[in-house]
Amino acid sequence: MKADPAAQLRLLEVQALDSRADQLRHKRASLPELAEIASLTASRREEDDRRRDQQVVVDDLTAALRKAEVDVEAVRARRTRDNDRMAQGLITNPKDLERMQHELASLERRIGTLEDEELEVMEQLEEAQALLTEIEQRVAASDERLAELQAVVGERTATFDADLATVEAQRGPAAEGLPDDLVALYDRLRAAKGGVGAAALTQRRCTGCQLGIDNAELGVIRATPEDTVVRCEECSRILVRTAESGL
Repeated sequence: MKADPAAQLRLLEVQALDSRADQLRHKRASLPELAEIASLTASRREEDDRRRDQQVVVDDLTAALRKAEVDVEAVRARRTRDNDRMAQGLITNPKDLERMQHELASLERRIGTLEDEELEVMEQLEEAQALLTEIEQRVAASDERLAELQAVVGERTATFDADLATVEAQRGPAAEGLPDDLVALYDRLRAAKGGVGAAALTQRRCTGCQLGIDNAELGVIRATPEDTVVRCEECSRILVRTAESGL
């Protein structure tokens, strides 16, 4: 492949801009805040599941407490009614009076049992509500931290995007007029070689693979016309000769 030496040197400028753009994209995608956001989002999702489950527990206990309160009030109302009937002398038959007294004793025992159950449910509800509040506080703290991190990511991403736009604006003029076949080879090598398709031959070393070039290969390169595109024998990248090549 033939390409004017000046075009080959400009290809190094394009490579430098492409490498800079790759670095900016990598830094933008590798912000430490992004990793923390991902981790925090996962843990918050788990906390939100716990909150939902705990809310069900609280709701069930709240319903159970209301039922217990209704049951206690119903038995108390019956006890009050029977006491009033006895106090008003409405029950005169001795057997009915004795039966009523037994029933009142039974109601007292029932009220005691229901009040114990009500107290137990109240304690369970208090514990469940405390745990729900704790979970909600953790979720709120996660939301606050996520908002902070997203703000930081937004600011830093905007900076990277601005720098990237500058680099991309410079690349167009740098690549303008380069031979199509040279650009096609460069693009193919860049895709296959970790983003580096063209490298400078500097001080007898390929700056792409960082390997030194032996004297025999240097002799071949030295004898190759300047407008012939040279490839690194080790990494196959386009090897651009410069004033610092050491030929």
